[in-house]
Amino acid sequence: MHGKVLVIDPIATNRIVLRVKFAACHYEVVQADSIAEAMQVIRTGLPDLILCSTKMPDGGPLRLMSRLQKTKAAGKVPVIALSCSAAPAERMRLLAAGLEDVLQKPLDDALLIARARSVIRAYASASEWQLRDDTSRALGFAEPSVHFGPAQTVKLVASRPDQLGPWQPAFCARSTANISTCTPADAVGNQTDVDETDAFVLVVEPGKGPQMLSLLATIRSHSRTRHSAILVVQVEADAASGAQMLDMGANDLMCSDPDPAELALRLETLLTRKRLGDALRDTVRSGVEAAVSDPLTGLHNRRYAMPHLARIAERAASNRKPFAVMVADMDHFKQINDVHGHAAGDAVLVETAKRLRENLRAVDLLARIGGEEFLIVLPGADLANARNAATRLCHIIRKTPFEVPGQGVSLSATISIGLTVCDPVTGATTTLPQTAEALLDRADKALYGAKADGRNRVVLHRPAA
Repeated sequence: MHGKVLVIDPIATNRIVLRVKFAACHYEVVQADSIAEAMQVIRTGLPDLILCSTKMPDGGPLRLMSRLQKTKAAGKVPVIALSCSAAPAERMRLLAAGLEDVLQKPLDDALLIARARSVIRAYASASEWQLRDDTSRALGFAEPSVHFGPAQTVKLVASRPDQLGPWQPAFCARSTANISTCTPADAVGNQTDVDETDAFVLVVEPGKGPQMLSLLATIRSHSRTRHSAILVVQVEADAASGAQMLDMGANDLMCSDPDPAELALRLETLLTRKRLGDALRDTVRSGVEAAVSDPLTGLHNRRYAMPHLARIAERAASNRKPFAVMVADMDHFKQINDVHGHAAGDAVLVETAKRLRENLRAVDLLARIGGEEFLIVLPGADLANARNAATRLCHIIRKTPFEVPGQGVSLSATISIGLTVCDPVTGATTTLPQTAEALLDRADKALYGAKADGRNRVVLHRPAA
């Protein structure tokens, strides 16, 4: 099943007709003849879409939205009102209350199903990102999003932008977004454009349906407009074309000469969802980055480093190429914290990470895997190259004192490095393949040897004969 649809209508025939239409498209359909019965159905499990008649014995869509608000289900399930003759003022009242749309009876089957698919798809996508955001917050990776920023940008697209009609200035005056007009050829622009358009309003004039369908597909495939909101305005109603546009990714559809107030309201709803969607994606992306990054030094952490080391080992085994694994540890780091404070210790760690990063290749892996411990992996490095690199890193840390901000003192510090090399050609040190844990263990044992031999040195792991 593609989803569950709740049909609320006091007339049994209407419910049966809608059930047949949606069941034919593989939707599960549940029914209710009143708002009270609908709430009982909702308590057993939220549907993916609610279709509610405006003529109900106990209140209608506004009563339904009020009841959903009390049960905290508002905003979690979309509601579409089905009306025989909704006046403009009534349509505005329903849309302002949070309904997705107000569809006029008699209903075109293809347009009704396409609108339902579009709405369900949008809510499912939003729910998925919300779930990921909730997970990030539970893990402590995300911070609350901030709901302010520059005005959003909207492109009003028409074949003849200078002849859009008297509704255009009234619509622009009602919107809080920065609205510009353009032709379909200029709508997406150069792929190197930095600015992303938050929403497109596609005005479909008679005979221009195929051109706008092509533009819609381009918008959805372009990297900078993939998540842009799309509102289609048909100057002349065309149910088949409208259904196709909804199925191709349009977020909303208006037919016939648009009412500026309704158009502005629909656009603001889409822009709000776009802003929240962007914030959720940014939060999840930040959460993922936080999950694999060390917040102090900005380096990768152990969670990232170990799977990456395993992939390097697998590739080396496949390509018959050597690689080196180092574990570097700051010498006498506890004394720095005890004598100068943890702020000084943090400054030394940050500067150490900076020096190591600046003296390694882009292909090398550098991660902080412990308090003052760093993992370094050099793909393609044989024993001689790895030993030279490790010796050079020790020298770089030792030769320049560390400045402590706010204390006016310079600290001297050194590192010890344990090294192991995997070379499938010479058989140096060990044989391939190796697990990440085994490689780290060998480098750790070599590090213990460097500490025991007096620190500030490189020691190679030599397996027992």
